[in-house]
Amino acid sequence: MATVFIPLTEPIGRAPRPGQFALWALGFRPFYLLAAALAALSVPLWALQFTGWLGTPVLRGPAWHAHEMLFGFTLAVVVGFLFTAGRNWSGQATPTGRSLMALAALWLAGRVLVLTPWAWAALLANVAFPLLAAWGLWRALHAGGNRRNYFFVGLLVALALAAAVLHLTQMGLIMLPARFGLPIALDLMMFIVAVMAGRVVPMFTNNGIPGLQAMRHPQVERLALGSVLVLLGCDLLGAPTLPLTLVLMAALGAHTARWWLWQPWRTASNPLVWVLHLAYAWLPVHLALRLAAEFGAAPPGLATHALTVGLIGCMTLGMMTRTALGHTGRPLRAGPVEVAAYVSVAAAALVRVGLPLWWPALLPQAALVSAALWSLAYGLYLWRYGPWLCRARADGQPG
Repeated sequence: MATVFIPLTEPIGRAPRPGQFALWALGFRPFYLLAAALAALSVPLWALQFTGWLGTPVLRGPAWHAHEMLFGFTLAVVVGFLFTAGRNWSGQATPTGRSLMALAALWLAGRVLVLTPWAWAALLANVAFPLLAAWGLWRALHAGGNRRNYFFVGLLVALALAAAVLHLTQMGLIMLPARFGLPIALDLMMFIVAVMAGRVVPMFTNNGIPGLQAMRHPQVERLALGSVLVLLGCDLLGAPTLPLTLVLMAALGAHTARWWLWQPWRTASNPLVWVLHLAYAWLPVHLALRLAAEFGAAPPGLATHALTVGLIGCMTLGMMTRTALGHTGRPLRAGPVEVAAYVSVAAAALVRVGLPLWWPALLPQAALVSAALWSLAYGLYLWRYGPWLCRARADGQPG
């Protein structure tokens, strides 16, 4: 593909004037915008098809929905965040300008191609995107001597491999157990979110709540992150129930302790902070539901949606607002629109997981209501932040 040969860094150059078009000035701008649009539009469309309200199916089934939420929505947010953070970590330019346009176009091509019969083109687009993003991030980290964050490059490459396996399996070209596709990608994404949360949630908490001392205990940190990697290994190997149960119990205890050390009960005064704590609480819920599913006490799909709608949905919205405010030169304050979006996405997770857990027959209704709440949350983000993402920083700084 021609985009492989596009240089993935350009000088940042002179900062645009406030109000000037600046969508391609830094990675968070186009990818937060695209991710929010996909979230707001695709989820309700899928819910209508899932419940039978959409007469003629236009989507590709559950595999499409899962693929787009992971390799479309979530990956776009992760890449936007990493390009923005990577510039700060390394002091070097991450993809901007024409190279950022090319990556965004490649992401868009992947979203369109999965709806067409052109399976090979869809595979190439959806595998090339994380690989090129990894290359762009690596160039900046390498030039800046920031080896500490090289593992993010490896995680993007691993996600590209997971996408390739999923596409090849769907095409019938390889025969692998189902766990080698989406479940592995979910574990990888859980690890990425856990690492990012461990770095930013205590910092944002202590900066945003005077006098609060959110703590990071080294042994708890190692156990929390290590348990996710061991869980990934168990899923890769298809571990039997006993060792998997032990790993899930260890992970559940570690992540609950980690969250508790951040003192979530003291964050109610600052929505930009409490939304991150509320989001992270869904990680132990996910692990508990996976544990319950191992013994037939809960459907496996509820654990998946605790991870995707709860942890990922709430955390990405919280991070997309917090980082966009900071990197567009605006005060770090959440107004009524942000709070409404946070409440809406939190309610979407609670309805999607809690209602079927309490009354399984209400799954179709839960899916519809949850999709509407999810779409409202990300629609509010688009309405409020769309113009800001497209315009230069309010303070006249670059980025």
